[in-house]
Amino acid sequence: MKSKFFYLTGGLLLLILMAFTVNEHLKEDRYPFRNPDLPLEERIDNLIGLLTLEEKIGLMMNSSKPVPRLDIPAYDWWNEALHGVARSGTATVFPQAIGMAATWDDQNHLKTFEIISDEARAKYNEAVRQNERGRYYGLSFWTPNINIFRDPRWGRGQETYGEDPHLTTRLGLAAVKGLQGDDDRYFKTHACAKHYAVHSGPEWNRHSYNAVVSDRDLWETYLPAFKALVQEGNVQEVMCAYNAFEGQPCCGSDRLMMDILRNKWGFEGMVVSDCWAIDDFYKKGHHESHDTPAEAVANAVLTSTDLECGQSYEHLLASVKEGLITEEQINVSLGRVLRGWFELGMFDPEDRVPWSQLSYDIVASDKHRQQALDVARQSMTLLKNENQTLPLRKDSKRIAVVGANAADSMMLWGNYNGTPRSTVTILEGIRRKAPNAEIIYEKGSDLVDPWVRHSLYELFLTEEDGERGLQVEFFNNNALEGEPVRTVTNRLGIEYSNRGGTALAQDVHLENTSTRISGVFVAPYTGEVVFKAHANDGYIVTFDGKEIGKMVGREAVRGAEYAVQVEKGKAYPVVFEHRQKGSILTMGFSVFKKEKADFTDLTERLKGVDAIVYVGGLSPQLEGEEMFVDAEGFKGGDRTSIDLPKVQRDLLAALRQTEKPVIFVLCTGSALALEQDEKNYDALLCAWYGGEQAGTAVADVLFGDYNPAGRLPITFYKSLAQLDGALAQTGDKTRQGFENYDMQGRTYRYMKEDPLYAFGHGLSYATFSYGDVRLPQSTIDGNSPVQLSIPVTNTSKIDGEEVVQVYVSRNNDVLAPIKSLRAFARVALKAGETKMVDVEIEPEAFHFYDERTGALQRKSGVYTVRYGGTSTDRGLETLTLKIMD
Repeated sequence: MKSKFFYLTGGLLLLILMAFTVNEHLKEDRYPFRNPDLPLEERIDNLIGLLTLEEKIGLMMNSSKPVPRLDIPAYDWWNEALHGVARSGTATVFPQAIGMAATWDDQNHLKTFEIISDEARAKYNEAVRQNERGRYYGLSFWTPNINIFRDPRWGRGQETYGEDPHLTTRLGLAAVKGLQGDDDRYFKTHACAKHYAVHSGPEWNRHSYNAVVSDRDLWETYLPAFKALVQEGNVQEVMCAYNAFEGQPCCGSDRLMMDILRNKWGFEGMVVSDCWAIDDFYKKGHHESHDTPAEAVANAVLTSTDLECGQSYEHLLASVKEGLITEEQINVSLGRVLRGWFELGMFDPEDRVPWSQLSYDIVASDKHRQQALDVARQSMTLLKNENQTLPLRKDSKRIAVVGANAADSMMLWGNYNGTPRSTVTILEGIRRKAPNAEIIYEKGSDLVDPWVRHSLYELFLTEEDGERGLQVEFFNNNALEGEPVRTVTNRLGIEYSNRGGTALAQDVHLENTSTRISGVFVAPYTGEVVFKAHANDGYIVTFDGKEIGKMVGREAVRGAEYAVQVEKGKAYPVVFEHRQKGSILTMGFSVFKKEKADFTDLTERLKGVDAIVYVGGLSPQLEGEEMFVDAEGFKGGDRTSIDLPKVQRDLLAALRQTEKPVIFVLCTGSALALEQDEKNYDALLCAWYGGEQAGTAVADVLFGDYNPAGRLPITFYKSLAQLDGALAQTGDKTRQGFENYDMQGRTYRYMKEDPLYAFGHGLSYATFSYGDVRLPQSTIDGNSPVQLSIPVTNTSKIDGEEVVQVYVSRNNDVLAPIKSLRAFARVALKAGETKMVDVEIEPEAFHFYDERTGALQRKSGVYTVRYGGTSTDRGLETLTLKIMD
């Protein structure tokens, strides 16, 4: 017999449920925009009609302001997913974008981004349950970066898919499809094509730089990927770039935004500004295209920049009052923003929206981590393998692993990254792969100077006898007053930055902050320990209650090292304090034992090993959007040199003196000029920034458990002189080198000299041969795809993968590219197996810039089609096509 209490409580629950249901229906009746069964346009119009001008403006900035009377919560459009969901805690971290480009596998790239969007939805679902509406918890992801990596000096080139428009297009489309999903009603997340357009450095002057390009380069190189993502990929957002184009800031460019994007391409989605790009319209020393903020923001909206990343759109109220723009004109942009709310399902019941039940436990799951390993393996690009140095023998007795990148986990994450559950370093991967060998690890030197800094960070405790790490307290004032807004324990290393608008931590403001970092250092020996600190605006470091370091102004950004004497086993309290004055903030704090690199002793110790694996190159701290290390050859986030840093060159030369096989594992996000170093290593494996599973992937290749098939998405020049020498002969003579956007002489498409390693180059432990292509006919109209069937044979005794590449050249056209990639396929072949690989050349392969029409036009005539496993002519088979008039 059920109790009376049971029936009473059951009835109460039923009444609550009925009341909730009635309330939901009342909301739909009162606010039609809440009714998911109404036509979308009707819902958008209803919501616009309910909003005040102030509320409309509040919804047109990335940190979207709530409208409590309409039950519209706060929301932040800013989120990142370049190679995994970024900046919101734990996530699966895939190889950096340039590494994923090296896979030349758009189908697996689609799978990767389906996983990324699953994790994105799961994180969003959990954030909504926790009422977390802040930055990096939304559904709008500002990826992919489809700018052309035209120059290896660009620090952010690592974020792109390389130098080729076609490879960039195919991978960009896969990323967009994987992020946005294929539901008929809702988008899984938003993808964003950035940075539109003609944007690829330099970083240091991007807020004032005016990019100058020919119309031919504009249409044949810089715009094709954007056009494809808009028209073929249905990308929902486009981000306009910082720089100016033809004298107008990109976010206010009549030609880029109105003529091309909206009118020619018919883009109906949302345009978002790069962060604080609208400020550049009126700030001194920037573009200064407008006199006042009110004029600037009115122009941006009228040029259809719908959503601003920043706060300048707060001046739209003044713009309306001054008659610079009308509320009706604002409504046009607002409508495109609101469409995103509806089509992401954010106003609809959960049971209507697919993915709303994805739970947080899928984030960084074993299945997803396996995909990170698969992609890392695919990205491994073997560039040199003299005398079959690789694979290494598994019965090796002693292997030396040398180099600053060998044991560095954070380097593997690239930039714009999440935080993995765990990371397999390259050193750890090798140790796991060869458990019976003696693995000798020597750092050798740091990446850019002749010192060895042995990190002692793991010896920090939050308090005496406390947990490992440093306690970090963030304050939303610059006086360290009151209670911290966020307190965290940092176990990985102190390196914080708000560059690109990244908050130092959740709930921490971008300006007017202060930070206290404190802990206890337990000395592991008696002798000298070195602390290093740097920060914008200034800092103070105290050790054992005494001030040991204080800097203010510009010098504080570079920072300094502070040596102290310690006694083994003694605990010393340490405090680092920072008070923010400007808007840009970077700060770092570390502790280490510092020793002068001594390669003589090092090489003597290594003479008894079977092989040396040198793990060097660059790191995201040496190239990127910002930089924390002041080193010769680097400027801002870019490089002024593309040579390997001198200390590493010297170290490689010393390792060669051991007369042992030297394998160089190169970690990088860009090309390096290695010709002068080639004599000092027998094998070269480009591992990029390989993500959380990079160590396993590298070891699999080194020991032959995975047969590499990665291909370069960029050209490795012999030297910077080889690149700049070609540029000096062409283009705008007032803008040489890095600032020259002319494509002539640049990248494999226009380069007449032989590079060190060509675009598309990559070796395998297997060998492959190509037969005669099967082509339905050699004379075609050029309006339909050209179907090719290419026989490929694995001529070796080992299974492997080949990347079939198809290039098209327009004969007798000196202004056209020498050749352009127009199709590719990654195919697995067992030992001795032959497969017919079917690819198709799209009609766009026969479209070139026409000066009479000012656009791309199909060009008749004779074309040469080359196919093979590289872009180098010596490795390609050829056939001729004729495009009819």
